[in-house]
Amino acid sequence: MRILVGYNGSAESKAAVRLAGELAGPLGARVQVMTSMEGGSRERLEDIAAAEDHLKEARKIMAERGVDCEVFQSVRGLSPGEDLVHYARQKAIDLIVVGVEKRSKAQKILLGSTAQYIILKAPCPVLTVK
Repeated sequence: MRILVGYNGSAESKAAVRLAGELAGPLGARVQVMTSMEGGSRERLEDIAAAEDHLKEARKIMAERGVDCEVFQSVRGLSPGEDLVHYARQKAIDLIVVGVEKRSKAQKILLGSTAQYIILKAPCPVLTVK
């Protein structure tokens, strides 16, 4: 089984990493933690460095649970939702785990919802956590 976790360093995404770590052992799953950089090649170096720090943190959370995971940063220029769904299709992911952040209706209209996009478009089950 392959589990993909969307991670951006937020409290919600940390909860997603923790949950994936708890599921990995009993399911015998391989876990991949992904950060998506929407700006692609236009990303600033400090933003890329911050994302790398977030991924180190995710790896540490998984290690605390005794789970070895693969972490990586995507800079394809897609939105995070599109990026995770595209990757899940490419790599035959069995489960996507994402954190959901409570937003107002206006924020959802203006900014969209990464989790909503993933839930609607993913080629596999999606588990959300607050």
